[in-house]
Amino acid sequence: MASPSSIQIKLAHEEYNYEETPTTSLISKPASLSSPLKNPKSLTLFSLIVVSSLSIILAFHLVSPSFSLSSVKARPLSKLPHPVVIIFSFDGFRFGYHLKTSTPNIRRLIAEGTSADEGLIPVFPTLTFPNHYSIATGLFPPYHGIINNYFPDLENPTDWFSTSNHDPKWWLGEPLWETVARNGFNAAGYFWAGTEVKKGAWTCPPKFCPKYNYSTPFFKRVDDILGYFNLPEKEIPILSMVYFQDPDSQGHIYGPDHPEITKSVANMDSVVGRLITGLEKRGIFEEVTIILLGDHGMAGTCDEKYVFLNELAPWIQIEDNWINSADTLLTIQPPSGVSSAEIVQKMNEGLSSGKVGNGDMLRVYLKEDLPERFHYAESNRIPAIVGLVEEGYTVEYKREKTYECGGSHGYDNLLFSMRTFFVAHGPRFAKGKKIPSFQNIEVYNLVTAILGVEGAPNNGSNSFPNSVLLKK
Repeated sequence: MASPSSIQIKLAHEEYNYEETPTTSLISKPASLSSPLKNPKSLTLFSLIVVSSLSIILAFHLVSPSFSLSSVKARPLSKLPHPVVIIFSFDGFRFGYHLKTSTPNIRRLIAEGTSADEGLIPVFPTLTFPNHYSIATGLFPPYHGIINNYFPDLENPTDWFSTSNHDPKWWLGEPLWETVARNGFNAAGYFWAGTEVKKGAWTCPPKFCPKYNYSTPFFKRVDDILGYFNLPEKEIPILSMVYFQDPDSQGHIYGPDHPEITKSVANMDSVVGRLITGLEKRGIFEEVTIILLGDHGMAGTCDEKYVFLNELAPWIQIEDNWINSADTLLTIQPPSGVSSAEIVQKMNEGLSSGKVGNGDMLRVYLKEDLPERFHYAESNRIPAIVGLVEEGYTVEYKREKTYECGGSHGYDNLLFSMRTFFVAHGPRFAKGKKIPSFQNIEVYNLVTAILGVEGAPNNGSNSFPNSVLLKK
């Protein structure tokens, strides 16, 4: 990966449009950053810049009286020998979905726990695998290596990463399950992206790490997690991370505003209810930390919102085999000897000409010229050219079929439609507490703080857990 020493992270009010004045005294000592960069000195500098910036973002929020923590102390454990965290991820759960229909179980956790008042902010690109692995590692995609759902090794273009690829070479950083194992405890990874990868202290034990099976009933996933509490105390996983593919499945087919979304969300609420009931029957509901979240949101798409690259032919011929990804995130890797800068110049000239359908909805960049807030230039896995498309639009090489309305994601991570939700209930979370939105790389440090285990270097802020959790 390239050195990030030249990156200048924008202050929070510039990046997230906050208007508050930063309280610099609230900036904590930054967490160190671990990544496969070629320049360790640049890495240290980048760590300071990124984490300090995130701390400033937090400082903006903390000046609000509504965000001040009360004097209430964390509730002590009486039945469990060690803190336990269960994380449920609902793929494509756009923020606000839980308000579309009756969700008594999710709303109960909101009322009795802590929630992000306007949702959880994903990392860019707002795709499933990059975000699930950012949640797990606390790293931006260039640093954990999963920069897309599918992408080639640019040094060996016949070797592609896919969602079923478990080769450790692709999966960088230290995910939470590996952290827990390194600290001498058991962890369970139930269909979460990366849990089947054996690396470090993590060996993917079969009883805690089942192979992905799309058709496994959601209730069975919950029951298996509950079954871990029947094990001897020392064998109970202190962390379980569980993945559910809905409501993303319905969102892609029908879009975010369809009645099928409402049905799916109600079903997800029943999944939460089954977990709550199972913990209550065991008398440990108040002792187990439950975190509900998603990886990204969903935006509506339709036929008239397409950009076809072959319409750029009068300006430049983009070869099909140059394209690594399209849809909502365009990436292009020209062959050696072809100028990337010239391609970008000619593409943008054509797109702004008014002669390419929806051309003004796509902007193409050299990756090093991308807006810095995307944190999407610091990896040699990312192709030379990156195209950003406006919300609801999609890029294809050429029109080959009849397109129907549906939904998609992968867009700018600051779009409200890309936000997901965050709800947490447990001994360290205040009841009925609303906190401002935050980026999902903060979840790693939050979980390690609850579990009391030593975490790995990451892009998150050391100050974040103390600002959210009740003191012991």
